[in-house]
Amino acid sequence: MIDSLARVLALLTHHGAYRIYAKRLSPNDNSKNQVYLGGGFAALNVLPHGEIYVDATSRAGSKQDRPKAALRFFWINEDGKHLAPDANLILYPDYPEVRMSGFLRGCKSAPNRLMASRDGGRVLFLGVTREGQVLGFVTDGGSPISNQFNSGAWPTLGVFLELPLSLDAPTDPKAVLLAELCRIHDLHWIGSQKLARTGAKRPYAARNGGGYTLEAELGVQPNGYAEPDFMGWEVKQYGVRDFVRFAPKSAVTLFTPEPTGGFYKTGTAEKFVERFGYVDKSGKPDRINFGGVYSCQKVVHADTGLRMTLNGFDAEAGRITNMDGGLALITKDGEEAATWSFSGLMAHWNRKHAQAAYVPSLYRTPPPEYRYGPQVLLCEQTDFILFLKAFAMGAVYYDPALKLERMASGKQELHRRSQFRIHHSNLVRMYHRHEIVSVTS
Repeated sequence: MIDSLARVLALLTHHGAYRIYAKRLSPNDNSKNQVYLGGGFAALNVLPHGEIYVDATSRAGSKQDRPKAALRFFWINEDGKHLAPDANLILYPDYPEVRMSGFLRGCKSAPNRLMASRDGGRVLFLGVTREGQVLGFVTDGGSPISNQFNSGAWPTLGVFLELPLSLDAPTDPKAVLLAELCRIHDLHWIGSQKLARTGAKRPYAARNGGGYTLEAELGVQPNGYAEPDFMGWEVKQYGVRDFVRFAPKSAVTLFTPEPTGGFYKTGTAEKFVERFGYVDKSGKPDRINFGGVYSCQKVVHADTGLRMTLNGFDAEAGRITNMDGGLALITKDGEEAATWSFSGLMAHWNRKHAQAAYVPSLYRTPPPEYRYGPQVLLCEQTDFILFLKAFAMGAVYYDPALKLERMASGKQELHRRSQFRIHHSNLVRMYHRHEIVSVTS
């Protein structure tokens, strides 16, 4: 019988949960009104989900069609793990907010009474697996489980509270991460390395070893659902010139989504570079480049004749007004050279971790070595709406580096790098919470 918080946590971990969250349910959090998961879209970076699509049949007579994303959701009880096949997330861009729906349909073992109830005090526990599944367990307000839960002090992540995997050995992921970063800082110079699939550390000679070396020291391995992480934290290093000013050597690449529309897709990427690119400025023969900085605050780019626009987003209100909108590089005549739909951008953005640590590093050679700094930037609760706000004001910009080589030989070779970047000083705009923490012992 599941009659204690310890048993709930054990059950969720037994079925593969590596992060466990809880939400106190309000009377309106039920199968009729859906379960509210917070304002903005921050919940999308906490709960793994499927591709975002627009359901034109979801709300007859509504102002706009509802974007949705399927959940691989299972209710957990003493009898095992039970699929709720219709569970999904519904996005409400006009508020904005996210709700969970369809979590009872098609599941004979779903907790219908509790999730249809308007009783206060209910608690919904959600476990996330590395395979991208979401595990659910709910308890009523008067249960011993709820009483134990309510007597604890748990760290918050938006509307969620995060619980340890076990009450017998509770761990604070943030504290463990900071302890590890302190240990790594105390190692001083570390030879450049990369973690092999076997878990062994291997020397790494290429210049981009700063991130690999830090991941190897943390024992970080890639997983099937998202990018490598350490106890749910994305850990990223950035090069600096010294540990006094911590001035970054370069901007931060946020993500690298390919265009989803425009001439880039109706033609080919090669034709796009041929048409809008320019001869390599360093004199490299037989090469055409497409680069430059494109933001909503800049005019037409002199080399390519294109300018950036953002359509379907009200920056002042902080909401998407048209889900068919997005970003677009357009010509002076208004032709769309390349576009990024909101749904396509969100699919990439939602792979970002809700929590991230940015660690400064120094580099020297020979041999290639890295040293990691005494202060780290901890950021929590990213949100796609924050990205759009920052893009609208020019803090985030498109900074491509496409090059088309071997034009004369007829064997064209295209190198793609479609990246959105931000200066390190503006990075905190991408999160609802941030702090600079010293890791020195």
